[in-house]
Amino acid sequence: MTNRQDGMNYAPKGKPNRVVKAGEFAFAAIGLDHGHIYGMCNGLIEAGAELVAVYDPDPEKVKRFITAFPQAKAASSEEEVLNDPAVRLIAGACIPSERGALGLRALDSGKHYFVDKPAFTTQEQLEAARRKTEETGLKWGIYYSERLHVESAVFAGQLIEEGAIGRVVQVIGTGPHRANAPSRPDWFFDPAYYGGILCDIGSHQIEQFLFYAGAKDAKVLHSKVANYNFKNYQKFEDFGDATLVADNGATFYFRVDWLTPDGLGTWGDGRTIILGTEGYIEIRKYIDIAREPSGNHLYLVNAEGEKHFHCSGQVGYPYFGLFILDILHGTEQAMTQAHAFKAAELCIQAQAQAIKVE
Repeated sequence: MTNRQDGMNYAPKGKPNRVVKAGEFAFAAIGLDHGHIYGMCNGLIEAGAELVAVYDPDPEKVKRFITAFPQAKAASSEEEVLNDPAVRLIAGACIPSERGALGLRALDSGKHYFVDKPAFTTQEQLEAARRKTEETGLKWGIYYSERLHVESAVFAGQLIEEGAIGRVVQVIGTGPHRANAPSRPDWFFDPAYYGGILCDIGSHQIEQFLFYAGAKDAKVLHSKVANYNFKNYQKFEDFGDATLVADNGATFYFRVDWLTPDGLGTWGDGRTIILGTEGYIEIRKYIDIAREPSGNHLYLVNAEGEKHFHCSGQVGYPYFGLFILDILHGTEQAMTQAHAFKAAELCIQAQAQAIKVE
């Protein structure tokens, strides 16, 4: 399922790094509307989890899924999965506006939840999730794949933690995506379902900023959205950007768009530039244009000089194993619940206050 041309079905595979023994941790998939479910399942399986069941109301989606994951049994209903005492975790990638409600049902059934981004499309959904996690003590993980499932982005976090660039003071993020409009479902073009561009693909950007800057909160200073090129989809937004400042003084600018040209060798030239007091990092996540078709390039400049790292196959994806261990031990090593929800909240705020550029 790793499709370099289509971000919707981009599902990275890494090295297995099992944190649990066979039969120790079972999970199921519910909601196959977005192809990210394949990457989510790959990550969990590589960490030792066992995919035991799948449900979606569309039998064609289930059939495709079972071709990729033949170990998963097709359930006859969502209730069958939620009532299975062996299942510890539900992984979900239904239509974004429905993800919050699925999570509430999962937690009410005693299951932890791992959901594709955007996890929510409204502040009300987010508040309901906050209350439910506090009430149940169960986890609501969010798949911010552009950091969690990209080795160069993982490595950047490790370098920052080691002090390679000093204190992070500014981050710039770009998240261009190829639209592939003819292959997209109708809900993809309606903000009522996907939340708007800043809520949707902007979520990757804001989560990265909070993480790299070591911030617990931030303020959206300015945001805007536009539809420059998709006039036949009047509600769609193909461009968005925003400026934020964190509680620790770090600043952030990001741009997201659906304007990737057909000539690019991958689905989007995603990049992140992280400025520190003692150096800077640039991540070229999916391609190094006109030089190297592979992704996962990281450039580091500090007092020791200039360095280039090609991170593919070198770093791995520690989030998934840590998330499983967090579920088993009640810890927060993979990502704190507060961080996951704060990133989602800031995306909703950026979207809500965005100026519409005509």
